[in-house]
Amino acid sequence: MLTVSDLNFSIGGSQILRGVTFDVPDHSVLCLMGRNGVGKTTTLKGIVGLQAADSGSITLDSTEIISWRPDQRACNGIAYVPQGRDIFPHLTVAENLEIGMKAQNKSTKRKEKLDRVYTLFPILKEFLPRKGGNLSGGQQQQLAIARALLTEPKVLILDEPTEGIQPNIIDQIGETIKMLRAEKTMSILLVEQYLDFCKELADFFAIMDRGNVVARGPVAELTDEVVKTHLTV
Repeated sequence: MLTVSDLNFSIGGSQILRGVTFDVPDHSVLCLMGRNGVGKTTTLKGIVGLQAADSGSITLDSTEIISWRPDQRACNGIAYVPQGRDIFPHLTVAENLEIGMKAQNKSTKRKEKLDRVYTLFPILKEFLPRKGGNLSGGQQQQLAIARALLTEPKVLILDEPTEGIQPNIIDQIGETIKMLRAEKTMSILLVEQYLDFCKELADFFAIMDRGNVVARGPVAELTDEVVKTHLTV
């Protein structure tokens, strides 16, 4: 569904990404891992178009998109939930969700789509009139994921969705990812630091170090030796 090939990116002469290559197969979860500062978030921003790559290829559903604007990528099926969540704090929960509904100009099955995210995240239905900025961090994360899901993405990109989140909501986010994987309606690219979370949810993994992918494969191959070599601090 998503293929990143030989992606390079630099800032002020400093090379940040060095030939990053991996793919996210159809209807699967890939966990992109690595120590802090190795280029994971930069890679995600390159995929969604918030960072212009120096060179390389990004294909979505076999279509080259590296020259597309961020809004074109979003309208064609890439949904991004960044670190910090980036909800609209002065808009209500209902208004934040409405933006997700309108992002692709799809007005069909409105009630069914909203009911689905309320099923995944019941607290949102209770807090529809509340300003997004008044939610807890975990509730904001649920809102951000729900808003992304309302765009009906082909690829859902989550950048450390468990960061700073209370354990019960981490469990709920994990269950949501499991459900989405079982539905086989999208692929998920997940950047995550918690090893157990990745092992439980992912089908595949890719590990970055110094701006490049140094290990990848089925999650069954994420052995203790691989973890010790590439992830242990």
